[in-house]
Amino acid sequence: MSAARSVVLCVSGSIAAYKACEIVRAFGRAGAEVRVVMTACASKFVSPLTLATLSRGPVVEDLFDPKHWEMAHLSLAGWADRVVVAPATAETMSRLARGSAAGPVEATVLSTKAPVFIAPAMDTEMWEHPATRANAETLVGYGYRFLGPIEGELASGRVGMGRLLDPEEIAAQVLA
Repeated sequence: MSAARSVVLCVSGSIAAYKACEIVRAFGRAGAEVRVVMTACASKFVSPLTLATLSRGPVVEDLFDPKHWEMAHLSLAGWADRVVVAPATAETMSRLARGSAAGPVEATVLSTKAPVFIAPAMDTEMWEHPATRANAETLVGYGYRFLGPIEGELASGRVGMGRLLDPEEIAAQVLA
């Protein structure tokens, strides 16, 4: 394991967002300090309070949240040894590929100099769509590292490519 001990976990709005809880715990077990940034859609799947409790820190949900006296996305982007987007939806990947900083997840990723890891989660058809593949290639071109997706049972009940990598494996690869 490397000396990376400050991880920003960016959670986007996939049903796999509930696995962010286990990702936070996996990083914690490995000795990393975790801060969480999430999209509004992610909060429909997992509570910010749950992630705040597990990470032992505030969760950034809004670029303009008055609770944060500083520009949270810039502060976290500078603090992080690693930034992880998990789960990464097709929408979040698209925004990152085109350089949009409309939300806290995208603004944090675009502001960091730390290595960025993308862990996609979506149905097979979305993952295989030419636009998603092009966005993934663009992100690889930016130097972002992909963690999955893997083949397995999906939220739709089908089996195929698009399943989020196991939380323990995400933590292990990010901290390697």
